[in-house]
Amino acid sequence: MKNRVILFLKYLLFWYLFFVVCRGLFLLYHIRLTKELSVLDIFRTFWYGAKMDLSMASYILVLPGLGLALSSFFKGKEFWPFFKIYTILVLLITGFLVVADLELYRNWGFRMDSTPLMYLKKPKEAIISSNILIDIFLIIFWILFCWGCTKVYFRVFRESIKHLEKSNWTTSVVILFLTASLIIPIRGGVGVASMNTGYVYFHKTNVFANHAAINVVWNVGNSVATSGKLKTYPFFDTGRAEEIFNKSIEDRGVTCKLLNTGTPNIIFVIMESFTSKIIEPLQGMKGITPNFSSLCHEGILFDNCYAAGDRTDKGVIAVLSGYPALPKFSIINFSKKTEKLPFLNQDLRKLGYSSEFVYGCDIDFANFRSYFRNAQYDKIISKEDFDKSKCNSKWGVHDHFAFNRFLEECNASKSPFFKVFLSQSSHEPFETPVKTVIPGNDEEHRYLNSAHYADWSLGDFIEKAKNTSWWKNTLVVIIADHGIRHPWNTPSYMPLKFHIPMLWLGGALAAHDTVIHTFCSQTDVPKTILHQVGLDDKELKFSKDILSSRPPAYSFYVFNDGFGYLKKDSVVVFDNTAGSIIFEEGNASGHFLDKGKAQMEILSDDFNRR
Repeated sequence: MKNRVILFLKYLLFWYLFFVVCRGLFLLYHIRLTKELSVLDIFRTFWYGAKMDLSMASYILVLPGLGLALSSFFKGKEFWPFFKIYTILVLLITGFLVVADLELYRNWGFRMDSTPLMYLKKPKEAIISSNILIDIFLIIFWILFCWGCTKVYFRVFRESIKHLEKSNWTTSVVILFLTASLIIPIRGGVGVASMNTGYVYFHKTNVFANHAAINVVWNVGNSVATSGKLKTYPFFDTGRAEEIFNKSIEDRGVTCKLLNTGTPNIIFVIMESFTSKIIEPLQGMKGITPNFSSLCHEGILFDNCYAAGDRTDKGVIAVLSGYPALPKFSIINFSKKTEKLPFLNQDLRKLGYSSEFVYGCDIDFANFRSYFRNAQYDKIISKEDFDKSKCNSKWGVHDHFAFNRFLEECNASKSPFFKVFLSQSSHEPFETPVKTVIPGNDEEHRYLNSAHYADWSLGDFIEKAKNTSWWKNTLVVIIADHGIRHPWNTPSYMPLKFHIPMLWLGGALAAHDTVIHTFCSQTDVPKTILHQVGLDDKELKFSKDILSSRPPAYSFYVFNDGFGYLKKDSVVVFDNTAGSIIFEEGNASGHFLDKGKAQMEILSDDFNRR
């Protein structure tokens, strides 16, 4: 009995120490961020993370614990193969998650969860977003890491398991009792609340410190287990959140008409990763987007527009359905829920508008086909509709080819039409089909070069469109799908990462060279457009009219599990998991924070009810 009890505890310790080493690897891989932590905070990542490491180690021990109880009636050499195969398989799986998370965190700014599973449906598209050299390095490292851990396991456990002798039913009962007792570390204790990421959050302001304390394997497993159900955010007593939210979004003004026609053609150009940081009129870098900067003087620029989330699938939903981004996942992955969303194209159909979506990539990526079918777009153009000679990008069709096709579609359409174009060339891996203009082979400079090319493609399309017969009766809305950490490696939760351009152009505009300073979000676009053509949609509960004479002027965005709430002179960024403010500026009083909390609570309830 004694030997089996010792073996049980040793196996638990093995996996606990494995996760301790994994945390050390995470801190080393992100050494630049780790250097910003004090020695005490580095120690705390291990101290506070220990409970989650022990929880995950206990999960892994459940099956071997049952096997060890059964082994009491056999000699050790008879069940050694089970322990060997099981441990190697778990090492390969957990090792892969740990190593993949190292690079994913660098790009996403949050620990790996179930999000990558969405891209497994289209592995080719997921692979082309990454750097092949880094991928090769990580694969080699994964193999060597697992090989090293396996060697340690063999040295510590092989002989002690093989030399076990038969025991009796008393031993089985004791081991079964120990196995059942694992429920305590699995749950994180005997309290009412079970293990969650909030258990390991210890720092009030440093997000990286809290993220480093998370056990990524536990995080992935928990995310998969709870997929499709957004956790609730009960910040307030019943009814209070709705009261605060309704008051904050209330519009008592009258829309200011900026169009010279009642039913203009409407074109949405959604630009991939077009951050404000590369737009000179928005205090961005000079020379990256000269065409967009020049066009700002021809139309109406909204200089305080913010993305709803951090991915294309979230941005598209926000712009076309007025639905905010969600923490952890996107509503686009749940077709039954997207069926119940409001759709801008369906509202415009009441005025006789046809609708079309043009995208130079795979329409099945990120579940776009399902969304646009649910929205009943009259026509969908994607990579499969282009000549194969034009599919010379890893993603599909480069922007200037796709823009040319989009122009042809506009030329062939009867007015009034509503058309949506989604670009792609400024997406990772940031490749362009033209000569490099902005030199540099690091990721940031490759992004800047791809953004410069995307800007050229956009400018070329606009110049050609100006010479068409439909231009004089057309409104063009140019907006980004989301921001990006480049340039300047902006933290994933900061407002600057979510600050994006929105520009209105076209002959249908009654105003030019104008700047609108109202704080707004992508979700506000649908209601603003509808009000311009004399329509409304009560289902757009999260959308505001930016052009109201008395607009509810605020911006709201969501990151992995937190939100930002902004208005003039005030910013608050709140981490839902930690339950604390991680950035604030200006007069971010408790009442101001409550408005963001109320929106977060209402959003989670709305999603779960759909």
